Amino acid sequence: MFKRIREDMDSVFGRDPAVRSRAEIFFCYPGFHALRFYRFANWLWRHRLRLLGRFVSHLGRMFTGIEIHPGASIGRRFFIDHGMGVVIGETAVIGDDVTLYHGVTLGGVTWAPGKRHPTLEDDVVVGAGAQVLGPITVGKGARVGANAVVLKDVPDGATMVGVAARPAARTSQEPKESGGFAAYGTPSPNVADPMSRSIEGLLDELGRLRTRIEQLESDGSNEQTQTVSGKEASEAKGEAVPPNC
Repeated sequence: MFKRIREDMDSVFGRDPAVRSRAEIFFCYPGFHALRFYRFANWLWRHRLRLLGRFVSHLGRMFTGIEIHPGASIGRRFFIDHGMGVVIGETAVIGDDVTLYHGVTLGGVTWAPGKRHPTLEDDVVVGAGAQVLGPITVGKGARVGANAVVLKDVPDGATMVGVAARPAARTSQEPKESGGFAAYGTPSPNVADPMSRSIEGLLDELGRLRTRIEQLESDGSNEQTQTVSGKEASEAKGEAVPPNC
């Protein structure tokens, strides 16, 4: 047990640059506290002490602001940063080395019995405010950006952004600090949202069309000016100008 606690503490150092010591983690990190409540509540749940497990889970929620159902399955080196408002449902499955930020929901969308909540495989990062809903699978090493809403399976290594979330274009500018860990599920500040790229493309096309229209209007104005000048010159010479038909 103490080895597992030490392992959970050590995992924080690679994912939070603000941490200074294990003592700080032990006394000041609500995500670490919530995990301790969960481990005990889950042990009670697995030994069919369901009501007591739920009560311990409720105490953890009151103390940390993080709600983890005791029936959820959570792997090793799990880290919740900041923590407030995190909700993890009963049938959620979380692999090793997963990171969640505040406001994340791993929720269900059906009353049907059985698997109702998401599965997060190893090394997944879910950014602040993201909602991962339904019995879907977020693949190994995937990232879910802040405030994204994920309703479908996510491939291994993908980065999901937007509402509803879409795979963002991959970038070669991966973070090199902390062994490549991507804070808040975003690999670089230049990650491209496919919807934003589409809108930018439409705006560029609109700009080209506007320029073309201005050129055509300018050409028409020049032709009209030349016609008027020709008429005035003919009148000055006393030539008859044929009427327009």
